[in-house]
Amino acid sequence: MSAVPLRNNKSVASAVRSVTVLGATGSIGDSTMDLLRASRDRYQVEALTANTNVQGLAKLAKEFGARFAAVADPSRLNELKDALAGTRIECGAGESAIIEAAARPADWVMAAVSGAAGLKPALAAVDRGASVALANKECLVCAGDFFMQRAAKAGACILPADSEHNALFQALGSGNREELVRVIITASGGPFRTWASADIEQATLAQALKHPNWSMGQKITIDSASMMNKGLEVIEASYLFALAPEEIDVLVHPQSIIHGMVEFSDRSVVAQLGSPDMRTPIAHCLGWPDRIVGPAAKLDLAKIGQLTFEAPDFERFPGLRLAYDALRTGRGATTVYNAANEVAVAAFIAGKIRFGAIARLVEATMDAWIRSGNLAPLTSADDAISVDHNARNKAVTLLPQIALKAS
Repeated sequence: MSAVPLRNNKSVASAVRSVTVLGATGSIGDSTMDLLRASRDRYQVEALTANTNVQGLAKLAKEFGARFAAVADPSRLNELKDALAGTRIECGAGESAIIEAAARPADWVMAAVSGAAGLKPALAAVDRGASVALANKECLVCAGDFFMQRAAKAGACILPADSEHNALFQALGSGNREELVRVIITASGGPFRTWASADIEQATLAQALKHPNWSMGQKITIDSASMMNKGLEVIEASYLFALAPEEIDVLVHPQSIIHGMVEFSDRSVVAQLGSPDMRTPIAHCLGWPDRIVGPAAKLDLAKIGQLTFEAPDFERFPGLRLAYDALRTGRGATTVYNAANEVAVAAFIAGKIRFGAIARLVEATMDAWIRSGNLAPLTSADDAISVDHNARNKAVTLLPQIALKAS
């Protein structure tokens, strides 16, 4: 049984929906709050959380009349209390407070806390059967099997908030699972789409951060440049929709207008299109199973004029190949892939390794992990967090030799 609903065949009419936003001050949170701001009569904010941005969190909590606000940094509790003084908003700090926010009785939860820290809060929302708009990759990349099993058991509804997975979610509603042939995730190709391997190897941080289409955070922008982000999306799609690696293709589409496609047995291909704006998939999740008015720019295909496509290059962008390898290996390998990539990206940002060494560190960490016999099924959040922690440590120990090889 899938926790992702494939048929949009019911309506919630005009009932007020209570919502919680985990990661309210981040980029996904900003887009979500923007949508809530435009539809105040439809939504009541239950809880909001932030990592360290106390002032931004307090401002949003007061603006939306949230009942609870929590900051992940436990040392910022007094600052949050002071910022909310004179209001009736409850507040908390630390991991337990973020989990409490997710466990509070909201109908709909945006899970946008980045990193492994987002796993337990998302599970808290899942376990009470909420509708969870999932924008945290780690929930699926690090713990996909048991996360989706827990969601199905609790009757939770998982709504993909990532643009590509939301596109697949919408397109999948055109047929049944047994009629599906494959899904196609599109990729912009990033800033290095046409670069030679030698030039990609030497790319600077400033060059990696110049994404042609999307305005995103530093980490995800670098992942897009290496196509590691697309690899993470392949892994996510596998767990979200119960797909084998062979049922997932990637197609480079520089215009970022088609976000995902699904091919069915009659060879019909259903695609979802839209301007490159994260508010579109978030609006779809926020309104589901209805649709709400979204503020993204109207799609003008005549003005765009041309949509082009290319096959992905696994040689110039080995991070994508490694994602398929990790998915086929299973038993925690995707968790290792993600953890090693985070260490590698941080090292690149810090100037410790070249851009081309990001994929080499990920591959070396995965190989070392497999050789050590550490692969085992993950059955809990603690299992996933433990593998994530140990894989990061392994990547850090391998970092010097990877940097030396690249010098």
